[in-house]
Amino acid sequence: MMLLLDVEIAVRNLLRHTRRNLFLGGALAATTALLLLLGGLAEGMKTSILKSAATLASGHVNVGGFFKITSGSAVPIVTEYPRVLEEARKHVPELDFATVRGRGFAKAVSERASMDLVLAGVDVGEERMLAGSLRVVQGDLAELTKPGTILLFEGQAKRLEVQVGDALTLAAPTTRGQNNTADVRIACIAKDAGLLSAFMTFIQNDTLRQLYQLRPGTTGAIHLYLKDPSQSAKVAARLRERLGEAGYRVMDADPHAYWEKLFQKLPSEDWTGQKIDLSTWEDEMNFMGWILSAVRVLTGILVFVLMVIVVVGILNTLAIAIRERTREIGTLRAIGMQRRKVRWLLLLEAGLLGAVGAGAGAALAGLLAAGINAAQIEVPESVQMFIVQHHLHVEVEAGAALRQALILAAVTTLASILPASWAARLQPVTAMHHIG
Repeated sequence: MMLLLDVEIAVRNLLRHTRRNLFLGGALAATTALLLLLGGLAEGMKTSILKSAATLASGHVNVGGFFKITSGSAVPIVTEYPRVLEEARKHVPELDFATVRGRGFAKAVSERASMDLVLAGVDVGEERMLAGSLRVVQGDLAELTKPGTILLFEGQAKRLEVQVGDALTLAAPTTRGQNNTADVRIACIAKDAGLLSAFMTFIQNDTLRQLYQLRPGTTGAIHLYLKDPSQSAKVAARLRERLGEAGYRVMDADPHAYWEKLFQKLPSEDWTGQKIDLSTWEDEMNFMGWILSAVRVLTGILVFVLMVIVVVGILNTLAIAIRERTREIGTLRAIGMQRRKVRWLLLLEAGLLGAVGAGAGAALAGLLAAGINAAQIEVPESVQMFIVQHHLHVEVEAGAALRQALILAAVTTLASILPASWAARLQPVTAMHHIG
């Protein structure tokens, strides 16, 4: 009952000074909303990177591999992949579905220009996510099921000066080190999809095998898509152990993309034959981690600056409020209210104001995030490669909003300790005779 009475007194005191408290509460709400939107942008970027990786370059877990004919050369292939896939299915109950993709590198040559491309061999009919993630602007994705076809992104097509139906010549070294070429037809052109689409593209899987002179049972990697992507690291570690027990030569864990291992690590290793390599989407996309790291650092700096501003603002506002209420505090002390009670009531007022302001800010952030996502605000192409999004996407989670609101409410309460302690030390006679 005493606590309810204290809360009622604190609420009434807050309502008596509506203008000042609305200003401070509004500042807290704006700060909370800004912090949540910044965090939501970082989470949206992470989600976009995951989606981009799962569409273009990686599954949640990848069962890839390398084959070395000599110790100084390696190619990114998995031989007899159906057996490897069958073994993987037995040990991954979290599996949603799996796809098989080829891996390769080639120089694409048109009649007017050329460029180096990272090739992903796909069977479009088995790709559950590809059609929904790519925005085809010319041609038809279904044409990619036909042999001798390739998909290009807009930037690549512009650089090569080609359009749908034009021919390209792909030149690449085979697994035995000999050069081979293949003529392909551009089946469709898709909208650029961030940084990855600047150098990566899709080719019909059998065509990639022919280019590299691979047998039908050979592929680049098996992409495993999990029901819960957050389990990818645990699944990769388990599968690495189980495949080793099944007799496969398995590479040690290495948090780098396969092409980094291929060109930087493997040439110095003295072994030949087939080795299986397990990686997660985070490993394959680690070269893009600097983007998220930069956003987190900038967010951290901004959070610190905003917190300093909030604390200074609270100290000044509460100091002014206590000065205005000096005679009131003196009267309360004169009729017998203890110092700790005065301190408690002032802290309670600050806590309530912080909770209401931060809660309003969290609700505002949620509404703004929903509005931004619904508006489908298109990101300029010059910015797309950095935030890996076509449209601005913000994810404000309820748990994050609650944590942020509680933190700011706690900061508000802690910042009020000094002014409240000063008020509690006022002598009743001095306070009652205070003017102003």
